[in-house]
Amino acid sequence: MNAESNATPPAANVAPSDFIRDIVAQDLAAGRHPEGIVTRFPPEPNGYLHIGHAKSICLNFGIALENGGRCHLRMDDTNPAKEDIEYVESITADVKWLISGWADSVLGLKPKGAKPAAEGGDFRIRPVPGAENTSSAAELEPFFASDYLEQLYAYAERLIEKGKAYVCDLSPKETDEYRGAPDKPGKNSPFRDRSVAENLDLFRRMRAGEFPDGARTLRAKIDMAAPNVWLRDPLLYRIRHIDHHHAGSGWCVYPLYDYAHCLSDYLEGVTHSVCTLEFEVHRPLYEWLLGALDLPRVLPRQYEFAKLHLAYTIVSKRKLLQLVNEKVVSGWDDPRMPTLAGIRRRGVPASALRRFVTGVGVTKFDSLTELAVYENAVREELNASAHRRFGVLRPLKIILVNLAPDEVVECSAGNLPSDPAAGSRTLALTREVYIESEDFAEVPPPKYFRLKPGGEVRLKYAGIIKCEEIVKDASGAIAEIRCTFDRDTRTGQPGADRKVKGTIHWVSASLAVEAEVRLYDRLFTVPEPGDAEDFLKVLNPNSLEILTAKLEPCLSGATPGQSFQFERLGYFTPDAKDSAAGRPVFNRTITLKDTWAK
Repeated sequence: MNAESNATPPAANVAPSDFIRDIVAQDLAAGRHPEGIVTRFPPEPNGYLHIGHAKSICLNFGIALENGGRCHLRMDDTNPAKEDIEYVESITADVKWLISGWADSVLGLKPKGAKPAAEGGDFRIRPVPGAENTSSAAELEPFFASDYLEQLYAYAERLIEKGKAYVCDLSPKETDEYRGAPDKPGKNSPFRDRSVAENLDLFRRMRAGEFPDGARTLRAKIDMAAPNVWLRDPLLYRIRHIDHHHAGSGWCVYPLYDYAHCLSDYLEGVTHSVCTLEFEVHRPLYEWLLGALDLPRVLPRQYEFAKLHLAYTIVSKRKLLQLVNEKVVSGWDDPRMPTLAGIRRRGVPASALRRFVTGVGVTKFDSLTELAVYENAVREELNASAHRRFGVLRPLKIILVNLAPDEVVECSAGNLPSDPAAGSRTLALTREVYIESEDFAEVPPPKYFRLKPGGEVRLKYAGIIKCEEIVKDASGAIAEIRCTFDRDTRTGQPGADRKVKGTIHWVSASLAVEAEVRLYDRLFTVPEPGDAEDFLKVLNPNSLEILTAKLEPCLSGATPGQSFQFERLGYFTPDAKDSAAGRPVFNRTITLKDTWAK
């Protein structure tokens, strides 16, 4: 897989352009869709959405937004054995988060419980406005393929009546053996020539629950010698005696993805069915099924694009589930996970994620995107919006010996340097303060410009201090550093312009808030962990470090969803699950610079 080396995120205001958008523009110019453009995002609710899904979400919702259309959020939920309402709820929340403030006006939802109605001998899901145009967003829900089970079943009977589908008694193993191989034609099932009457009878008995799981299937009758193996009499229905998380207990036959997907698109009036490149070989079947039914309305068309492949990342649902089940991570929303829930909990703004996936572009060619491209997009977004604060992760106590025990020196600090309108805050310099332990060296290396014996540094926004004495405990470890504070170097004082080479951050020891701070890093140590013989062997042992930090007092009231730059350290956000009043927990979203760069 080719690697993309450009580590500069795209400008936020650049209008996207790609071959799929060109197709949409040509269709509109030709008058092919007078009722408007309808796209869809149709995940299967068998896991949490991940960063790869974000590309598809932004593409499908973006096309709808740019063309005054709508994009349906649809659960492709016809495999109840692997699906769960937990995933439905998480997917819905993730999509709403990602498109909020950007494309929520084109979000296609439906009234709860709404089913397709007959229309002129056909079925049709009628257009539904976005949540912001309805009186009660709580009354809306995603589309569900399982809502169409009755219509899909009726279409299957129509295929049987046309002699284009049959009930097959081959076992799964026998079905695979009969299918052949890409370089070897398959052979016809011995049940392929059953009469229409027999097939209808058997299919109806399948629905009635007469047969056990795996006893029979419904297959399309196409061509067992087709070069494309997906056209070799593919399975359309299988028997599953299992209750459905959305449809309930009324069904024991369920359609397979290829059958349900194209007809769900048709029922919803989708115009452009945009999916990832692995479905390119499925497109002939998509078109065959729609064509075989002689449907009266304009048919949807399928188009494919390359997936997002991000370095140091795994997006396989099976492997992500393994990480969760084996407790390598704390859950699907662990901030190290590439899930949208994890990304959101880590503090990445939705706008930054949209900017990244849009900037990657839409092509027909697989490539590996460097993680630095993603991280730089996040930094660019947070640098412009995150208010600045002080936090000390590994505290070292400093005593300012020429300040009285109860003395407070007030210092003014801007909240956002690039935006004076964001205002300022007051920092309290007291006799005892904390600095980062790495900002002092008893035996400094060459060109060390932070605090050292006899040396001076500036406490940012406060003034210059000078190291006078090192105090150690009985074990020989440094207990505190005694310094003097030059009052004349405060802002507005005569010595404010006096130059020293080092500037460090600090917090008041008596006023600081103690907080748990979680330093997250890459979960894997190699760019393509999915190619490893055992991906668990390339886990990064340093992907999480937990510290007890000292933070400036105004951070005690921070709430999840807020982002802050801890100056000189990185970007942080309150944890949405574990942070509580009086017991704050902060997650590091990202460092100030690429710490993995050579």
